[in-house]
Amino acid sequence: MPIVTLDNAHPLIDRRQSDNALVVRRGVLRLFINMGLAALPEFSLASGRRADLIGVTRKGEIWIVEIKSSVEDWKADRKWPDYRDFCDRLFFASHPGVPREIFPEECGFILSDGYGAEILRDAPEHKLSGATRKALMLRFARAGAARLTQAELAGFAIPEAELD
Repeated sequence: MPIVTLDNAHPLIDRRQSDNALVVRRGVLRLFINMGLAALPEFSLASGRRADLIGVTRKGEIWIVEIKSSVEDWKADRKWPDYRDFCDRLFFASHPGVPREIFPEECGFILSDGYGAEILRDAPEHKLSGATRKALMLRFARAGAARLTQAELAGFAIPEAELD
């Protein structure tokens, strides 16, 4: 499903995220920009899962950030281990209203207030295989280009299958 919707006030919001999740995402994106990471929100993986945020470092390392907007959100989601197969580093991100102690130690942790974010616990490295990295980079490039194209051609029909 494309991330850009034309009937929304903001073209990058697809109405799946809570207001708190969007605030966390904005802060993490600002952190990533400052760190030199290129990032895409709501990124579809080959497994069918959707990463809340995926980033690529200047060195080509792939990070996935799973955003949790509440304790209930954390308790309801047990799919996060599936993301480890698609990144070099896996992080959780949340806001100050969620206790950071609930997040597993084997993942990094980012605290966001919407204006910025800070990595409070670095994520352990789990290097991807070359083939997986290549496939992810191609998917990342195509998704980013498709989103830019759709924004550029707002109002024109673009086949959904071509966007992911």
